[in-house]
Amino acid sequence: MEKDIKISFHNYGFRSFITVNLCQECPRQDNKGCCGLYSPVFYPTDFAYWLDKKPELINFILNLPNITILNTSITVNSPPDGEGYRCPMHSLESGCLLAQKLRESICRYFVCPGLYWQDELKLSRWKDFFEQIFEHEITINNTIAAKMQSENLSLRVPEQRSACFEFMKKMVLELTAAMPEMFTTLPKHEEFWIRRELAFGKQWLL
Repeated sequence: MEKDIKISFHNYGFRSFITVNLCQECPRQDNKGCCGLYSPVFYPTDFAYWLDKKPELINFILNLPNITILNTSITVNSPPDGEGYRCPMHSLESGCLLAQKLRESICRYFVCPGLYWQDELKLSRWKDFFEQIFEHEITINNTIAAKMQSENLSLRVPEQRSACFEFMKKMVLELTAAMPEMFTTLPKHEEFWIRRELAFGKQWLL
């Protein structure tokens, strides 16, 4: 079965994201799609944004029952659900409980491999954009991790967490003060239509 699919690119600097209209009728037909195969990991850039826009998310995540806390990151481990898993932040009624810009980078950028949108020449500049921003964010988070290690700060220590989050916010502001040129060379929003052959159930790869 072939289908015309709309893919939309949203340029919000380090909180940019991709949306696809296929998600509402996911070919996996299991009411969870990609949210059943991945446990989100949140890093300093995410915590800094939360502190600015929705600080209560910090305590929400810390109080979830099955999380892994490392020095500068928190993984929300997905519990078993049927033959796979389900992200704790996925709702059967509305999908992800987090607004797009509040999600971590994988969740903001992921598009089903079956759409192979990166092969479209007309989308090449967006492919480059998201590759660059992904690498840039990794560099920022690694820089903060190294600095926190040198300061003997770790999220593993409950008494240090407030100081850790504030330190992350301060460093993210410093490291993103000069925005990369790529953020200004692309529009805030652009959408395209691509036609693809769909498969269903487990035949649709994630």
